[in-house]
Amino acid sequence: MLIPPPLSLYVHLPWCVRKCPYCDFNSHAAKGALPFDDYVDALIRDLDFDLPLVWGRVVHSVFFGGGTPSLFPPEAIDRFLQAASARLRFAPNLEITLEANPGTAEHGRFDRYRAAGVNRISFGIQSFDDDALGRLGRIHDSAEAERAVRLAQDAGYDNFNIDLMYALPQQTLAQAEADLERAFALQPTHLSHYQLTLEPNTVFFARPPRGIPDEDAAWDMQEHCQALLAAAGYAQYEVSAYARPGRQCAHNLNYWNFGDYLGIGAGAHGKISSGAGQSILRRWKLKHPQHYLAHAGSAQAIGGDEVLPVQRLPFEFMLNALRLNDGFSLRDFQARTGLGRGDIAPALERAIANGWLQVAGDRVQPTELGRRFTNDVIELFLA
Repeated sequence: MLIPPPLSLYVHLPWCVRKCPYCDFNSHAAKGALPFDDYVDALIRDLDFDLPLVWGRVVHSVFFGGGTPSLFPPEAIDRFLQAASARLRFAPNLEITLEANPGTAEHGRFDRYRAAGVNRISFGIQSFDDDALGRLGRIHDSAEAERAVRLAQDAGYDNFNIDLMYALPQQTLAQAEADLERAFALQPTHLSHYQLTLEPNTVFFARPPRGIPDEDAAWDMQEHCQALLAAAGYAQYEVSAYARPGRQCAHNLNYWNFGDYLGIGAGAHGKISSGAGQSILRRWKLKHPQHYLAHAGSAQAIGGDEVLPVQRLPFEFMLNALRLNDGFSLRDFQARTGLGRGDIAPALERAIANGWLQVAGDRVQPTELGRRFTNDVIELFLA
């Protein structure tokens, strides 16, 4: 029987100062003054429209993603959170994360974000090498990145993430190591460390930059950096996520554990389980901010609805859960898909035979070899 899992709230703020050439997210370069008040009004209408999907359920985390959410003034974030908490049941001490670009961090803002209820900041730094930042099209330099983190710490933030990429154009192993050392000096509680990939519909995909490290060099960087992260006290708990003890990102953990999330904002995606209907709905909103603003709060703002076919549920579940080092429990698989072990037995047996998964009692966990071939393991569960 399908049992609704924990619920999160994702809020998409779609504007940024400049679109990065590697970015395939729904982000739009700001042109002129941004309609902060109108957009918050639209978010509240959007939330009201989707509320019947989650009546009575408790929200365990909130995440403001983008785009560049730190373009929005604290007053706008505060107004939305007040409206959301009046409509939804917020768990006590829930995690509320705001993504921030160091190039948009202003003195005095972090204490006001904190007053609004934001208790976790995720800094999109990517590198502490100014030449690398220039090649990536970032609007900040390394000094601004460090200053932004210090400002947040001065405002009382002791829980924050730093995003770093490796296998950057013309990057050496020593430079990848130097990036981590600069990050360690700032003492983040969480690090996202992921390889630059050339995604379709990006500038880098159409015109790849020179000097991208080959697969062997990228693998060397990954292995070396993983060892450095472990030595510095950051335990890997997901493919590209590392945290101090007890400081994993609750919001992202809910995604990876096939939890539910309400997606509000332009281009936002949501996943909602219905225990009564024994079904899982994926819903996404119109991507273009102007179209979203015009229709938020009505069915016309929905870019699409899809009830997941039962035969695809094992793949959808594994697409998330097998990114976790600890894997998943068969009990959770049953509760969150309505399926049983028998429905995945053939794929599970092949993965075990390949040395990719191991099963101990109720828990299914990727092996070290399986973590190297995550995509191959997941594909076994594709119906």
